Amino acid sequence: GGGGGTAIVSGHVEVNPRLAPVVIRGRLLNEIYTHALESHPEECCGLLTGRAAGRFDAIHRCRNEMTRLHRQDPIAHPRGGERAFHMNEFDYVRVQSDAETVGARVTGVYHSHVEAGAYFSEDDQESALQELYPFPKVDHIVISVMDRAVKEVAAFRWLPEEGRFEGRTLMVESA
Repeated sequence: GGGGGTAIVSGHVEVNPRLAPVVIRGRLLNEIYTHALESHPEECCGLLTGRAAGRFDAIHRCRNEMTRLHRQDPIAHPRGGERAFHMNEFDYVRVQSDAETVGARVTGVYHSHVEAGAYFSEDDQESALQELYPFPKVDHIVISVMDRAVKEVAAFRWLPEEGRFEGRTLMVESA
């Protein structure tokens, strides 16, 4: 497709409180928080699926392979799972195909930051913008875990016209 041009990534993307929040069901957000806390001191990662873009109906935990990759090749992968995530390929391919069988698709990627804020780092942006990234047009949810508690959460969305990500707050859907 018309991917054209390489985005210049410089600096973290922070939340812009003036933008409309991304809406998520409380149950799903609680599942993500639980995954983030259970994965501590490593980053968690996973996918959200839904029947339409920007809609989240289910969460799917994926394994963070970063520590294994770091141990195998510390030069290619200088950071372990406490500072980065690499989603297990088998996990995300399975989630993708299971979603397609029920008429859904991957609509979001989530991961945690351990002892760091809920921003979209340069590394996060660069990995999401890679040519072969499997989910180019999804929302990214980042959970900040500090002192073994969820401190904050934010959502990041790619703006193709502007060639950048924007940060939004997350709001629990009122059922």
